[in-house]
Amino acid sequence: MRHLTDPPPPRGPLAAARRRRRHRPFTRGSPRGPDRVTGGREGSAVTGRERLRELDLLRFAAALAVVLYHFTGFGGAGPWPEPSAEVFPALGDVTRFGYLGVDLFFVISGFVILMSAWGRGPGEFGVSRLVRLMPAYWVSVLLGAVVYAVFRQGHGVPGLVLPNLTMLQGGLGLRNVDAVYWTLWVELHFYVLIAVLAGIGITYRSCLVFMAAWLFAGVYADEADNDLLQVMLIPTWSCYFIAGMALYMIHRFGPTLLLWGYVAVTYLIALHWGAWRAEHVFRGANEIVVSAVITGIFAVMILVATRRLRWLRWSRLTVLGALTYPLYLVHSQLALPLLDALYPDLGKWPSLCVVVAASLLSAYAVHRLVERPGAAWMRARLYASLEPLRRVAETSNFVGHGGRGGPTGNGTEPPDRTPAPAVPPARPPEPMGLARN
Repeated sequence: MRHLTDPPPPRGPLAAARRRRRHRPFTRGSPRGPDRVTGGREGSAVTGRERLRELDLLRFAAALAVVLYHFTGFGGAGPWPEPSAEVFPALGDVTRFGYLGVDLFFVISGFVILMSAWGRGPGEFGVSRLVRLMPAYWVSVLLGAVVYAVFRQGHGVPGLVLPNLTMLQGGLGLRNVDAVYWTLWVELHFYVLIAVLAGIGITYRSCLVFMAAWLFAGVYADEADNDLLQVMLIPTWSCYFIAGMALYMIHRFGPTLLLWGYVAVTYLIALHWGAWRAEHVFRGANEIVVSAVITGIFAVMILVATRRLRWLRWSRLTVLGALTYPLYLVHSQLALPLLDALYPDLGKWPSLCVVVAASLLSAYAVHRLVERPGAAWMRARLYASLEPLRRVAETSNFVGHGGRGGPTGNGTEPPDRTPAPAVPPARPPEPMGLARN
């Protein structure tokens, strides 16, 4: 009898053929039984880290929405002499909602980070996050410090450079060199929780338990007004990460009522927090429009999870996906010196076009000249630094099994019962596609 937390049964003729086989393949880290990796289209799990180019497009759209929000819809002090929303009053009525691109980012992150972490231990997962985030981030921090020093007489930013280079300044109570870094601090909370899950072992069932525990603990933390739990569990944003995780499981294993239940509950919580932010943070934002945008975010991610946007998998979209992170980091820093030089002599619309184009070109330069070589350099050395731990772990396993390598006494573990290693091999295969996001 199938348990509620079992993956959905395989479907289709290929699934029937597989059921007739005595031996079935399993994904590493997914034991035999209710936690096994099954399901997916035509009875096969989506075991590879496939390149979902439709997500590349959505990530770029989210980043561009934030860029246009800062350049044309922001109501506070920005790169223009007056608030951006006053420079572009008509366009600003639309782009003022571009801040919701962050909400889309977080749903995509829940989807992609679970895909990236599946089958990995915490060591390999941690390395993948460090090499993905840090090279472009360090360049952004240094660029921001230079811009503030030259164009805004520093304003205390030089003293913040070293703490900001750690990406931990949010927890230290220090100001960000660039305001957009607050989202990275939220992401780090999610990464720590996923690393804990990876240490336990990522399976279908453990993900269900993890998502439920995080969801309810966040609600309880908010009800109890417990500062510690609120900091750890980020209940105002966790709904998006949990929704992304549930949608990835739908994509990987196929839909079930339980997974749709997670999506529905997180959607309702997202509507609540979206309305709260519209009233208290982004004052003046229409709550109906905010709710409509959040609904659209969930709708388009459901289309991704159910493979209805596969027709968008154009190879050139990979470039847009690669530009997303550096574009998000550097756009506001470049705008200030450029607009000081161009506006008002050039006019607001040509100046806007120049600033957006310069941001895209700079993002591409950071990706090609910093991210790619920097990630390769860091990856090799971080994995090499973990190699002694891997050897110790292997020795401990050997001694623990009486020198025979496993409980069967034949020197091997059944492949479907072997958990994902906590420390990765020295030279792991390069993850594909969005697994590096």
